[in-house]
Order: sequence, then structure tokens, then C-alpha cells
Amino acid sequence: MHGLAGSEASGYAVASARYLVGQGWRVLRLNLRGAGPSRLTAKGHYHAGHTEDLAAALRGLPADVARHGIVVLGYSLGSNLILKFLGEGGHGLPVLAGIAVSAPIDLAAASARMIARSNFVYQRYMLKAMKQEAVAPGAAVSASERAAIAAARNLYEFDDRFIAPRFGYRDAHDYYESNAAKHFLARIARPTLVLHALDDPWIPAACYAAIDWSRLPMIEAALTPRGGHLGFHGPGSLIPWHDRVTAWWLARGFASAQ
Repeated sequence: MHGLAGSEASGYAVASARYLVGQGWRVLRLNLRGAGPSRLTAKGHYHAGHTEDLAAALRGLPADVARHGIVVLGYSLGSNLILKFLGEGGHGLPVLAGIAVSAPIDLAAASARMIARSNFVYQRYMLKAMKQEAVAPGAAVSASERAAIAAARNLYEFDDRFIAPRFGYRDAHDYYESNAAKHFLARIARPTLVLHALDDPWIPAACYAAIDWSRLPMIEAALTPRGGHLGFHGPGSLIPWHDRVTAWWLARGFASAQ
């Protein structure tokens, strides 16, 4: 599952799928509602904790695909959603495990960092992409929602004026607190791998430092000093470190599900 303003065609998702398929795993790249090519067949929009859509998509898998169980893997916003999904018990589905890469586990803190002056260029790029996605052909948005989307000057205002009211939240703060993965970690009962770089420019390291990972026995957290956001590139391999660790972790614990 991809990140904010991404889709099944996002480079990191394609690269990970290619590598995991090469390791013998069956992989489905899933679009969030309204993202990429799903716009014409899945009206509406996604948000960071809309786990009902993930559950519905997994329930729709052919029986032969899910017969050995399912591992959910997410990136950025998609990984926050997956951690919340796991913390909710997996909605009664045969989910074996989960993997979260560069998850904004504290949505409010990540939003504040994103709109900081140091991230002005990236935030402007992301806001443009989010607005285009929200009003793309086939989008089921009202005239007032279109006006709110157009008027948003940053990511916080986009969430406050469009996402929050659309999904019944009082404001952006209510939306962030209701869906932040940090509130669901202690309830995760399936093996889960969390991969994050502490130099991520858009997710404060303090979000991860605030969690006592030793008290979460079902979660293995690999927190690296460097790696950026969905990066983890380095000398010695063209395969990102997070893909190699993911494949190793899956082979160690779930090889029989291949």
C-alpha cells in the first residue's frame, strides 16, 4: 500500500514488488481509494486511517490467493493505515503479519514538520499533487469541497478543510489523533516489522523515541540513524535496504506461505 499522493505506479512500490516477486512471493499492489487508476472505479477519497477500505479489498481477494494467509506492507501514509489496521485486530481477516516503512505514527507531528519552512519546496509539491488527485476526473466532490481544496494553502489546511469534514472529524487535530498509529501499536497481536530512519525529513525522530518498543513484544522495530524517507539507499547494493530486510524477515518467519 502506497503513500500520500502515490499509487500502484509509485517507484518504491514497483521496485519492492519486483524484488519480492523475484524472491518467490505473490504481490498485490493496492491503490488507496481514489488514487491513481482507481479513481474511475472507486469513487471518493482515502485518508490515513480508513482501514475499512483495506479490509474490503482483502475480503475481495480470490480464495486461492489468500489461502496461505496475507502479509500487509505499507509505505509512509499507507504504513500508518496498516499499523492501525493491525491494531484493530485485522478485521477478522487471515492476516499473518505486517510491515511498515517510514510510517508517520504521529500524524499531527508529521503534519507540523511537513509545513515547516525547511520543507517548503516539498510541501508545495505534495500539496499540488494532493489537490490534483482530489479533483481528478471522476472525483466525487461537491462544489464546496472543491472550493475548500483550492483554498488550502498547506497540507494542514487541506486536511482541516477537506479530509476532516468529509469523514466526519471535527477538524484536522481530531482526524490526526483518531487515526495516528501510535495509539494502536499496543493492540497489535500479529508479528509486525517497523522500519524507519531517524533522519527522515518529514517525520520527527521524537515520534519514534517516545515509544517504548521493548514493551511491544509483537513489533520488531529497526530504527536506523540514516535512510531518509522511503530511501535506505547505500553502497554495495542497488536494492534498497528496506526491501532486503523485508525479504529476509518474511523468509525467516513465513516461508511456508510462499
